[in-house]
Amino acid sequence: MISRRRFAAGAATLALVQSSATAARAANRVAAAAPNGMESCAGGAPLWARRLRTDLEHMARELTVRLHGWRGPSLIVHPESFGHRPGDALSTRAIQAAIDTAAQRGGGTVRLSQGDYVSGTLDLRSDTRLEVARGARLLGSLDLADYPPRIAARRTLMDIVTGVTQSLIFAQGCRNIGLSGEGLIDGRGSPAHFSGKESITGLPGRPFLIRALDCRGVHVRGLHLKDSAAWMQNYLDCEDLLIEGIHVENQANFNNDGMDIDGCRHVIVRSCFINSEDDGICFKGSSERPTEHVLVENCRIYSTSNALKFGTDSEAPFRRVLARNLELGGPAPGMRARRRRRAESGISWESADGKVVEDVLATGIRIVRAQSPLFLDLCDRGRVAPGRPRPGPGKLRRIVYERITGDDNGPRGSYFLGLPGHPIEDVVIRDLRLKVDAAQGPAPDQHAVSDFQGVYPDAAMIGRLAPAYGLWTRHVRNLTLERVEFIPTAPDPRPMIETLDTTLRCPRGG
Repeated sequence: MISRRRFAAGAATLALVQSSATAARAANRVAAAAPNGMESCAGGAPLWARRLRTDLEHMARELTVRLHGWRGPSLIVHPESFGHRPGDALSTRAIQAAIDTAAQRGGGTVRLSQGDYVSGTLDLRSDTRLEVARGARLLGSLDLADYPPRIAARRTLMDIVTGVTQSLIFAQGCRNIGLSGEGLIDGRGSPAHFSGKESITGLPGRPFLIRALDCRGVHVRGLHLKDSAAWMQNYLDCEDLLIEGIHVENQANFNNDGMDIDGCRHVIVRSCFINSEDDGICFKGSSERPTEHVLVENCRIYSTSNALKFGTDSEAPFRRVLARNLELGGPAPGMRARRRRRAESGISWESADGKVVEDVLATGIRIVRAQSPLFLDLCDRGRVAPGRPRPGPGKLRRIVYERITGDDNGPRGSYFLGLPGHPIEDVVIRDLRLKVDAAQGPAPDQHAVSDFQGVYPDAAMIGRLAPAYGLWTRHVRNLTLERVEFIPTAPDPRPMIETLDTTLRCPRGG
């Protein structure tokens, strides 16, 4: 294995690097035959990557057939029938009575049809749907006392780490539930109403907008969601989750994630717009259930943290995920932003807590206004529930990026970090062309870069610059780069690609 290799600007297509002298000579022959002095990767993507694409496209077709909108009785119930009147200071009881009545009658839709409805916590029931019609608004109460605790029946690391028990809309153990309409749900969660510091652990006193725990058959469609006091949506251990056509603006407070999907199976997120102060769409494993069979497509996701992410909670596997036809990055000028800045990353896949992240394809992605367009991190935080043995490092493997474009990205650079003896394995980047800002000054010494033990895993942890303006890798095995080009806005003293303790390969090379 060649432990270190750098590629200057112009080496847009990269070839095989293996341990044997024969493989090295073969790579040199391929490089010599390439036009304009560039190295060529003969043979295209590895076989496993081609099989992964076929498998995930088949999965997407199956998910599209399997997942459907809310299907329930045609009964429609209005909160007005239970005492709501326009201008009421609080309508929680009227709306909840409508939900309970619909459930008692076998299911149906509770329709908020006109004007404003101010509410505290609402509990969804099986076979019920809450609809906020065009012109109507569901407004979160400004009194924290109107959000009584809802304790998870199955306590997980989510509860231990965040301590969250409050939300505007709550569902637990339900089947066939829906949230829909063309109206607005506004949590009114600014610090003026719900104060609290930015935190990577507890979020006391700041309700989520939506929490759905251990549910089966969840459909969210069409709504405008605005200004939660913390995370906008948290779906934990849900099966058959379909989220489509929603518009999320969560730029009012700290920890304003757009959507958190934790340990869910058979998931589609499509045709959504998200603008969030914290992570845009964040998949997690704190439910200690696997996240798998996931399709994210045709979305625009903007964040001043990480646009699309798995982690940092990775106490359960994350696998078989297809992300396609997305625009990711930081908010554009004119978009709301509590702290205007670029996204820390466009796509972050992380394994920090001992479990596997595998079989993930991102294709047809445009990344804009991101400091690190791509970030992979295999680390050894090992967070577990109290009393359980600490796991060793997990695995991060079979990751494919293809047809990646974009511009107005920051100078930091993308980077992939494994661990000594525990490398990231089998990564393919094909057809990437990204424009990035050039840095001034010398390149950081890659041998002096920290191992980041005890540091919160995030693309920001490396600081201002990575050792390469395009891609820096450390402890990676079997990296394939084909037609890869990072274009700086001006000459940059760093190499385009720098690798350390990394094997680069291409199929059938030599």
